[in-house]
Amino acid sequence: MTKENITTGTTITREQMVRLLNEDLAGEYQAIIAYTVYSQVLKGAAYTDIARELEAHAGEELAHAIKIAKQIDYLGGMPCVTPKNVKTSNDPVEMLRADLENERNTVGRYRERIRQAEAMGEFALSETLREIIVQEQAHEIDLSAALGINVPPAKEAGNGRLGRSHLGNGHASRR
Repeated sequence: MTKENITTGTTITREQMVRLLNEDLAGEYQAIIAYTVYSQVLKGAAYTDIARELEAHAGEELAHAIKIAKQIDYLGGMPCVTPKNVKTSNDPVEMLRADLENERNTVGRYRERIRQAEAMGEFALSETLREIIVQEQAHEIDLSAALGINVPPAKEAGNGRLGRSHLGNGHASRR
């Protein structure tokens, strides 16, 4: 199977979907860890509300991980146990940008996964992913607002970089 077959929505096997969902699950674990850590290490008045929001995001990401693990099990696979690498920094803007980039990539991956699930006839999986993507996009909006930037245009997984933040130039968050 070529990358083109995966991205054009052609039918993939259950085993291939399990592998892809396990990659997504590792990303959810990454998000849980990142949001947990970032919510606790962001300091200062400008970050109080943002830290509280990131703490809530961690709980939502855990719910996503459980839903993805349940779908992997349904498809006959074993959910993975290892997260993707978590970026850390002493710079709060850099942390928030890392979170935003992860959310953008996640939204792109889930858009693709929805197309694949529907091509397979796995409509319950595509509906589960739609529920998750709603919260992932809300996280993207929250992080963009915290960074003082407009929500970037939609993109597919793995494409592009984020724009410059006004927060890094001495402007306070809009929260």
